[in-house]
Amino acid sequence: MKLSKIISIVILFLSVSTAFSQQLPQFTQYMFNTISINPAYAGSRETLSIVGLHRSQWVGFDGGPETQTLSIHAPLRNENMGLGVSFINDQLGYENFSYLYADYSYTLKISEKTKLALGLKAGMTHYFIDQELLTDPSVVNDQYFNDVSNRWSPNVGAGLYLHSQRWYAGLSAPRILNTDYNKGRQGSLDYVALERISYYLTAGYVFDLSESTKLKPSVLLKATNGAPLSFDASANFLFNEKLWLGAAYRVNQYAAALGGIADFQVSKQFRVGYAYEYPLSDIAPYTSGTHEILLMFEVFKSKRIKSPRYF
Repeated sequence: MKLSKIISIVILFLSVSTAFSQQLPQFTQYMFNTISINPAYAGSRETLSIVGLHRSQWVGFDGGPETQTLSIHAPLRNENMGLGVSFINDQLGYENFSYLYADYSYTLKISEKTKLALGLKAGMTHYFIDQELLTDPSVVNDQYFNDVSNRWSPNVGAGLYLHSQRWYAGLSAPRILNTDYNKGRQGSLDYVALERISYYLTAGYVFDLSESTKLKPSVLLKATNGAPLSFDASANFLFNEKLWLGAAYRVNQYAAALGGIADFQVSKQFRVGYAYEYPLSDIAPYTSGTHEILLMFEVFKSKRIKSPRYF
């Protein structure tokens, strides 16, 4: 049996007599993909913004996660409001989660330089297990797989985003409803697969080191019911308003990872980014690391809008 199949089986069996908490995927370049976790970010870049990201995690490890995201958001003519839509496809071995969500934000002006955005998110999550696994002779007659269903389930989220041109802080819960992905059969079967609520706290600040160099540290704290607390920290230098170079570190109760980030502002409209992450855990001997590619395209119709935006 392939290792990816073994991984899927182990994940599901570890969920027996407990609750398996499905979590949204995390990204090294989370600071440039904020709308995936916080709906209040919609429209905050003051222009039409399109972001695509591909993440290949634990390359060389058969069945390692692969994730793709695409988000589009922009302010409305009433600049206090923003709309967006985001799609995430997350594949782990034979298990797949797809997220399709719409975002709405309303911004309040707190002071001359500070704004507070309130956001709502609503959409559907699709859970799918490849039939190749379900029809494998080793699991086809196993009761624990009989309750797993492939279906779309609705969910909602909310967020706050406080920001100025130099700093930001956000608090969000992109999935509020606890969704059970099995068929809910009761009795001796104690398997429960849940999409549990996660809380995200984000913050960042931009420091001027010189006329041509800036430093932007940022942090992300993630708390999920039934899962260990996760903490991300990064520091990025911006040179001549064109090139971002930085490092990132992630840690939770069971593992840690160290990464590097490089983003280049090709033009006022177009940015390309790359991130590499290496696990500092027992999986390290079996993988060459994690790769992440980000593409951002923005449409600027007003000269007053600053490019590049720091976050």
